[in-house]
Amino acid sequence: MNISVFGLGYVGAVTSACLAEQGHRVIGVDLHAAKVAAFGRGQSPIIEPEIDALLQRATDGHLLGATLDVHAAVVETDVSIICVGTPSLPSGRLNLDYVHKVTAQIAKAIRNSEKTHILLYRSTMLPGSTRALVTGMLADLVASGQVRVYYCPEFLREGTAVKDFREPSLVVIGTQDGAPPADAAVCEIMGGQPSILAWEGAEMIKYSCNYFHALKVGFANEIGRLCKHLGEDGTRVMDVLCADTRLNISRYYMKPGNPYGGSCLPKDVSALKSFARQENLSLPLLENTAATNAAHQDLFVSLIEGKAKRRIGFLGLAFKADTDDLRGSPMVAAAETLLGRGYELCIYDPHLNLSRLIGANEQQILARMPHLAQLLKQSAEEVLQSSEVIVVSQKCASFETLQEMARPDQIVIDVNGWRELKDLPWQYEGICW
Repeated sequence: MNISVFGLGYVGAVTSACLAEQGHRVIGVDLHAAKVAAFGRGQSPIIEPEIDALLQRATDGHLLGATLDVHAAVVETDVSIICVGTPSLPSGRLNLDYVHKVTAQIAKAIRNSEKTHILLYRSTMLPGSTRALVTGMLADLVASGQVRVYYCPEFLREGTAVKDFREPSLVVIGTQDGAPPADAAVCEIMGGQPSILAWEGAEMIKYSCNYFHALKVGFANEIGRLCKHLGEDGTRVMDVLCADTRLNISRYYMKPGNPYGGSCLPKDVSALKSFARQENLSLPLLENTAATNAAHQDLFVSLIEGKAKRRIGFLGLAFKADTDDLRGSPMVAAAETLLGRGYELCIYDPHLNLSRLIGANEQQILARMPHLAQLLKQSAEEVLQSSEVIVVSQKCASFETLQEMARPDQIVIDVNGWRELKDLPWQYEGICW
């Protein structure tokens, strides 16, 4: 294919070199004349393993060129990839000036040429940016079918960027509506096994990954500081932690939904935070872990209250399915709050037998919800029949029962991702979706 790459910085240089290696004809475009001239000679603007040899080989094979002329680059290619920078402003906000400028230039060139074109954004942009660019600058071209727009974030690590391009660990293609791309060329360019999302989802993936990476570094360093203070080897502690690939380095816990609860996490996070304070150690991530969980709990309750209904039913009350443990349960906290605000509640949990509660489990529920026995129902059907809003945190009713009893006037709030619920004849909403 004939491909133009706009922005010859880190991402643009690696993208250009690797696409040329695959046999595509690439034209690099940049506003700096010296960079364009050097790039056209096969000289890399960055230091990166393999990049010099790849660019030189592409230039010698007449697969790589560079220009300052946006119109010429667009006219001579079928695909334009935008890799310009999106630096931070002094306020911390993202500066999209370069993206806006190059989009306007490309749009003008396409209108003047009257050709069809594929526009692929790789610049890191906040969710909603691609749609705003299309609405503000490309709406007529997209509506007429003259331009098809995709957002494909890059996941290139400095020092291993060429290897990451050849063997991507993650490939994401964002389309206008989340449908598979209409152009096979996009999948060919990206390689791998792409995940297809709407523009906003693809933009969010990039930020989710980088936020997660930053969080991991911060977490490891906080553990390291605490270990060093104790005279322990923080590296060894983290090595052992990472050896658990069932819970620690896995998909487990990586599922939006319920706030965390139970007998362990709230207690141990609180204890470790108090210990760090006692030892005069600054561990901001640890300090704010309980606060972010509380914010999620508040959002959960607000979501229920926002439905403007008074009769609320809970399917599941324990903090986790297949247990009767009510300690630290987000459902208990939500029910307690709603009850205090005058809502009518009814609850069904097949594993909950108040006569069998003992110890701390019994003490907590007696202190927080002494009238719980009056709210418990003997069957899911009773809850479904009498509730306007149904909060589902466990699969404690058969799908057939729900299918039989669901009503169009009811609202269901799905806490843990029972996605089949959205197919039933009621109003469905997930806590994070």
